[in-house]
Amino acid sequence: MSIPQNTNLKETHAELTKSDEKVQSLASSHYSKPASAERINAAKAALEANGFKVYVVNTRADAFEAVKNLIPAGKSINNAHSTTLEEIGFITYIKGETPWKNVHGDILAEKDPVKQAELRRIAGSTVDYYLTSVASITETGHLAHGDLSGSKVGGVAFGSANVIVVAGSNKIVKDELEAWKRQEEYALPLESARVRIAYGLPASAITHYEVIRKANPFNANRIQVIIVNEALGY
Repeated sequence: MSIPQNTNLKETHAELTKSDEKVQSLASSHYSKPASAERINAAKAALEANGFKVYVVNTRADAFEAVKNLIPAGKSINNAHSTTLEEIGFITYIKGETPWKNVHGDILAEKDPVKQAELRRIAGSTVDYYLTSVASITETGHLAHGDLSGSKVGGVAFGSANVIVVAGSNKIVKDELEAWKRQEEYALPLESARVRIAYGLPASAITHYEVIRKANPFNANRIQVIIVNEALGY
């Protein structure tokens, strides 16, 4: 099964830990390794017990097909920045012709910064399907992630009608305490390395941090989680 290629390889974990001396020590971190089948099964069972819909797939190609199949034609979509979504080929795919309305493309096409911010805040957060990853999935069935602007946290927490989370099994951790440790000591330095390339900024920051412990009781199927038995993203 072939999938569209990631056109942003320089921002992957493998390349950042070669090109940026500030994150070279993370090259062989245990947070960059796929989890065992036992830990994947534990996380899946706990997520399901907390009301989330969960799929486990073997490869990034399987993840690509799973995301495609979960979104009905004609729906509006947006995505947070996600190295994981880039690595499974989905970001390359949605830059072309798809069955959906890609709001993210409209946002980037608006060059006026004030108007773009409004599009990001309103249209970008209230789509039919919001696509993202998370920094951690705990073995207790919680999802944890942070961001700088708050747009990702807002879209996932409430704004969008549906959320699809794609995460490599390397993001499975024991509990919320380790989820924060992974975010602060692993994901943040790598994201900072990415923004040095993407935006010329010295670093990123965790100004918004969210833990989702249970599915929405009024919309239990809103958040769907795809766990990939590979190391993806950071």
